[in-house]
Amino acid sequence: MSKSSVVVIDYGLGNLRSVSQALEKAGVQPVITGDPGSILMADAAVLPGVGAGDAAMRALRERGLVEPLREYASSGRPFLGVCLGLQLLMDSTEEGETGCLGIIPGRTRKLPSELKVPHMGWNGVEFRRSHPVFDEIPGGSHFYFVHSYYVEPEDQSLAAGITEYGASFCSVLIRDNLVATQFHPEKSGTLGLKIYENFIGFALPKPGSYRRRNI
Repeated sequence: MSKSSVVVIDYGLGNLRSVSQALEKAGVQPVITGDPGSILMADAAVLPGVGAGDAAMRALRERGLVEPLREYASSGRPFLGVCLGLQLLMDSTEEGETGCLGIIPGRTRKLPSELKVPHMGWNGVEFRRSHPVFDEIPGGSHFYFVHSYYVEPEDQSLAAGITEYGASFCSVLIRDNLVATQFHPEKSGTLGLKIYENFIGFALPKPGSYRRRNI
């Protein structure tokens, strides 16, 4: 691993190529890896995800990644979860009634049956608080969603971005250096790419920068 490394975590269910391409456009060459040691040595990590929560947790367990991800998330280093990568942070999910990573106390729930599911397409995000990863991203900006489940953290103050779809749900979760989005920044055009650029600037500040990793 290089001195400053960004890893995209490979557990067989992530949209690895599109996330990696977005990071490349943001100015870094990410390492796609499912190796626990490489993940634990990284300066920044991205957990993408497409698919079912129960299948994802089964894949993470089979690859021996559950404890390394918990350890990394508690290390204070920058961590970005995307879509399913947000939902897996909870204690459990209604998608298969399986235990999840348990990094954020809370539960992943199914969108109400009276809505069109999956929630697919562009929708707005209203930010409740700021974070360097969302610098220069206006409140109400639209991003691309594809999901049938949403997260419900026990600590509602962690819900830093809210989206309306029949009802309000948490579309951005922030806890210190851990940031996760229900939408796909890599599919969200210029503003989505800006999120990846901000994440890299936050994770790997340039020499002479006074930006703190812990906020």
